[in-house]
Amino acid sequence: MLLVMFGREGRRRRLTPRRSSFRTIALLTLIPVFGLLLMLVWIFIAENVRLPQSAKKLTKAKAPQVARRGKIVLILDDVGFEHQPVDAATRIDPNINFSVLPNAARATEVATLLHERGFEVLCHLPMEPEHFPQVSPGSGAVLTTMSDDEIARTTLRNVEAVPYARGVNNHMGSRATADRRVMENVLAALPEDMYFIDSRTTSASVAASVAKELSVRAASRNVFLDDVPTDAAVRQQLRSLAREAAHHGIAIGIGHMYPATIRVLTAGVPELRREGFRFIRASQAVR
Repeated sequence: MLLVMFGREGRRRRLTPRRSSFRTIALLTLIPVFGLLLMLVWIFIAENVRLPQSAKKLTKAKAPQVARRGKIVLILDDVGFEHQPVDAATRIDPNINFSVLPNAARATEVATLLHERGFEVLCHLPMEPEHFPQVSPGSGAVLTTMSDDEIARTTLRNVEAVPYARGVNNHMGSRATADRRVMENVLAALPEDMYFIDSRTTSASVAASVAKELSVRAASRNVFLDDVPTDAAVRQQLRSLAREAAHHGIAIGIGHMYPATIRVLTAGVPELRREGFRFIRASQAVR
């Protein structure tokens, strides 16, 4: 009996070192496992708790720069003559729009050049103003004394003289755009998918309402930039245009290829972009 007990006790003595070694090995094996688990937990916490907080701070810091404040359409009229600052104008913004006078000496050449550089081109359709003929829109203008057929043919002839034109806006036209019959024939003569921007040279214009009736995409000018072509006046009008865009969501400004206009836009457009305004093409503003 003592031998058995001794034998059992002896086996216990022999087993004790083995069990101790097994436990040591098991513990040593589990240490890196626990370490890996702790690292995974830490990564989870860092990604799901700290990073979003950092992202929120970053977003708040950048918010004033990217906040959208409205869309602006800029159209430069009377394009197509000699010695105009076309190169400087094309550096203002890639979405600036150029309205080419079909009776200008370099109309075809300049319209083609602008299209090749990726700019949107309009036909600046000459139309009868008040006090005509003392005030003249130039040759080939749409006149209120024309028949329906003459108005249609004159409109098409002008549009075809400006290659790559996507739309039309009126040059002068304070008398013609107030005449429903004239506008019905002008708008009906436009090629399919061509839009009309009412320059609104008169508050009596019916162009926009007639365009809606005929399902012609159209929009109306909000601000003239350079009735007074000085830097200070143009700068003030550009700010007025920005206020219109901020208030209504979109605004259309029309200027000309005057040195003061180009100078002010060159400096002012990047500033407005930084404030959150977007400059878009005229074709994106019509409906």
